[in-house]
Amino acid sequence: MKILFIHQNFPGQFKHLAPALAARGDEVIALSPQIKTAHRWQGVRMIPYRIARGSTRGMHPWVADFETKVIRAEACFNAALQLRAQGFEPDVIVAHFGWGESMFLKDVWPAARIGLFCEFFNRPDYPYAGFDPEFEHHPPSHNGPRLRVRNLNSDIHLPLCDAALSPTQFQAASYPSAWQDKITVIHDGIDTAQLTRRADAQLTTPSGRVLTDQDEVITFVNRNFEPYRGYHIFMRALPELLRSRPNAHVVMVGDDDVSYGARPPKGSTWKQIFIDEVRPSIPDADWARVHFMGRVPYDAFTAMLSISGAHVYLTYPFVLSWSLLEAMSLGAPIVASSTGPVTEVIQEGRNGRLFDFFDTQALVAQVNECLDDRDMTGGLRAAARADVVAQYDLQTHCLPKLLAWVDALAQMDAAPAPL
Repeated sequence: MKILFIHQNFPGQFKHLAPALAARGDEVIALSPQIKTAHRWQGVRMIPYRIARGSTRGMHPWVADFETKVIRAEACFNAALQLRAQGFEPDVIVAHFGWGESMFLKDVWPAARIGLFCEFFNRPDYPYAGFDPEFEHHPPSHNGPRLRVRNLNSDIHLPLCDAALSPTQFQAASYPSAWQDKITVIHDGIDTAQLTRRADAQLTTPSGRVLTDQDEVITFVNRNFEPYRGYHIFMRALPELLRSRPNAHVVMVGDDDVSYGARPPKGSTWKQIFIDEVRPSIPDADWARVHFMGRVPYDAFTAMLSISGAHVYLTYPFVLSWSLLEAMSLGAPIVASSTGPVTEVIQEGRNGRLFDFFDTQALVAQVNECLDDRDMTGGLRAAARADVVAQYDLQTHCLPKLLAWVDALAQMDAAPAPL
């Protein structure tokens, strides 16, 4: 079978699926603008393409996002035409369509079956919109029209889609009813065999302090420190956390950019904005126990979670982070916001502790309970890992289902080409 993957930052969610298809003998190609040079990666033929132009200055803000997607789609379309001219005719196209790239691929290969990765649909109703008014930059009355325009990309892709994937029930449920019959919920998969707690793990902080599981360690992970992942809430809880845990070290992994939501004021970062907000309330001796690690190698990430006495995870009602499931697999005691994507995997008191997203006092109280009661946290750790192994394990659960999904897609009648 010939399979084409489309992802703005390949491999992304396809990091296990694409190599597995190549390993079983399928011809697998990936197109991505982030690929620098043509090469092979784990059996996948990687092909770069270039986005030749930028967005129009002064574009109406409601339309600017769609223009960017069309620009990306045109670039991918041109790359696909070149690939077709070389004789490649995919049986199946699997695409993350969130950035628009796959918009015109049916014009290139009308007979191809298209499977789409459905990450999240922009809904105007609460809690999808208006969840955190502090960072809401649009009047609520504008959410319907504004997001309807933003969802044009989804509207264009719907009739092209033969089947769809979503990693969680919460994310799948964000899509309108017209999508629901097409979406199968299968997570990307967690390598639980690799992600097992290491009793001898050590983590060296930027100050040179070496932490082990004999230390009291509180952990927090964001790809980028930003409100969508509750960075502001955690920072506002930090002064009380440090006061109540005089021996604890707080280890924070993440970068200074923005993955989701609005950007901070020009010249600043969300990370620094909330450091500046809380730093006057934290004595120097306590601040010395806060360790910003930046981005870390994967072995440092797993070491950090192996020694964690309380791993704090927050998110808006949005996409569930891989890091939460990885932390569960590593047996870190979870203290998490009781938002939709989280409550799908965490049950209060059984495999983790939950608190209201905005309640910093409850966050502190739950962390204190975890650090004070090792018997309780032992039960949480065991249940969390058992749940991930049973429901999200890569080799025994997710990957076989993903491979079967691709095979079923290949047997479908392809959706008609657009008029």
